[in-house]
Amino acid sequence: MLKRISLRGFKSFADPINLDLGPGLNVIVGPNGSGKSNLAESIVWALGEQRAGKLRAPGMQDMLYSGSGNRPAAGFAEIGLHFDADESGARPEIEVSRRLTRNGDAVYRIGSSACRLLDLQEALSVRGLGTDSLAVIRQGQVEAIATSKPDALRGMLDEAAGVGVAKRRRKRAEQKLTR
Repeated sequence: MLKRISLRGFKSFADPINLDLGPGLNVIVGPNGSGKSNLAESIVWALGEQRAGKLRAPGMQDMLYSGSGNRPAAGFAEIGLHFDADESGARPEIEVSRRLTRNGDAVYRIGSSACRLLDLQEALSVRGLGTDSLAVIRQGQVEAIATSKPDALRGMLDEAAGVGVAKRRRKRAEQKLTR
């Protein structure tokens, strides 16, 4: 379960923010323009989302706080996600983060160690998390889920159930064998 989100320099979040989440379902409520969608997108971005369009932006550089009349632009955007261990102990406590600098350098971390995007995605898929999982339901996604075609719905359910990682590994192995 997601326990804490740390944001810094991401979209509308100029100041560093640590948001502790409670057990169970957490809902973000607020008036228009208060950053609800940006908060949800920060989680998806930290999970490894590579498509800027899915984050309501023309490019990845738009993830960085762009500044205002009173504040300079952020030099980097960084999101950290802290997950609790599950009750059975099968999934240990883990912290992952993603950082993007203004000059385009990107760093992914598991704990304090830098890692590849693939390593981050696999560590999270074991928990049923990923950019296409149903862990974060954003604006418009409920309708998309309700109207999706069977193949697309199957893909979403595979990700939510944690089967997607095995299918991706199999596909990569088949591609290597073909090469």
